[in-house]
Amino acid sequence: MSKPKNIVLGVTGSIAAHRAVDLASLLTKAGAEVNVTMTADAQRFVTPLPFKTLTRKPVVTDLYDEEEGWKPSHIRLADEADLLLIAPATANILAKMAHGISDDALTCIALALNPKADILVAPAMNGKMWLHPATQANVKTLKERGVHFIGPDEGMLSCGYEGIGRLWPIDKICDKARELTGLI
Repeated sequence: MSKPKNIVLGVTGSIAAHRAVDLASLLTKAGAEVNVTMTADAQRFVTPLPFKTLTRKPVVTDLYDEEEGWKPSHIRLADEADLLLIAPATANILAKMAHGISDDALTCIALALNPKADILVAPAMNGKMWLHPATQANVKTLKERGVHFIGPDEGMLSCGYEGIGRLWPIDKICDKARELTGLI
């Protein structure tokens, strides 16, 4: 029997963070080992408890989270990951990744990621933020480094505008993650 694929699910501070709970559930049901890392801003939208319950794994919420063993959680997760999936991904996380800023557990995982692992990003933000030249430059930089993007989708945004910026449908994000990890 082969070892299950390890997906690190990074959840950032977007109103779409609650949809990441369903994504964690779908990925776990698909046979992945899902380890969730949440930014401080993500925790303003959803708590770690549903992720912990659905994945049966502790949730990393701080760069200094302690666990058994000598290796820091963020380095262990970076080493073991087959895929780093960030959903939802804010303009803030895209900028940090593009510029190598590592000031929390998620950005440290991204910077220390096993070179054999893929990165899949599912953006969710206001359409003006997505279309801003700075965000588009960051996306271009990340794509040039091999980061995969899915979305964003178009429709009614939580800010009241209609347009691009919605989180891509969860089942489609799951399908892409399964494709990248060989779970399909």
